[in-house]
Amino acid sequence: MSDNQRIIETVLTELCQRACRLGASEAAPISTGDIQVEEKLAKLCEEPRCENYGQSASCPPHVAGPSGFRKLLRQFKHAIVFKIDVPTKILLSNQRREIFQLLHEIAADIEQTAVKLGYPDARAFAGGSCKKLFCDDQSNCRVIAKGSGCRNPDRARPSMSGFGINVHKLMHTAGWPMEKVTCDTDPDEIAMGSVSGLVLIC
Repeated sequence: MSDNQRIIETVLTELCQRACRLGASEAAPISTGDIQVEEKLAKLCEEPRCENYGQSASCPPHVAGPSGFRKLLRQFKHAIVFKIDVPTKILLSNQRREIFQLLHEIAADIEQTAVKLGYPDARAFAGGSCKKLFCDDQSNCRVIAKGSGCRNPDRARPSMSGFGINVHKLMHTAGWPMEKVTCDTDPDEIAMGSVSGLVLIC
């Protein structure tokens, strides 16, 4: 193993540990070659139309989508995936907003920490629309409406859905089982769910 590989492994380990200190249930380094991107998953944002479609600069149609993400992936070899395990009852309640806010904040922190450690191209992604999570009390996304800066640049990150990232396979790659939780899920049958984030490092 080269000195550079040792450094990268150390950095990835440190970032995974930081994610867990910030509130992630688990975090793991993965190869970007294991990240699967599918057009059909990104299309679900548009049909059936997600209520957040077009509402923020971090969601379709304002993002580069699967093709743009694949192009971005070619610049990276290493990434970190992390998850927050959450009782299904909470995921189906109004408390879910706080969980997704934390998800975005962890992703943003790991990205910013990676930049400070010498990886300036690090890019973070999370689940959920930043408009709904951070600017729900605002009439619009300032980036879209005025072409000005994001109101929450240190917290909000792009949604994985709009890029067609297969989250189920991402979790499987990390070695974590994943139960799909929808609005129709019975909490007595599936007691726990997970939300996840992804940070491309180097």
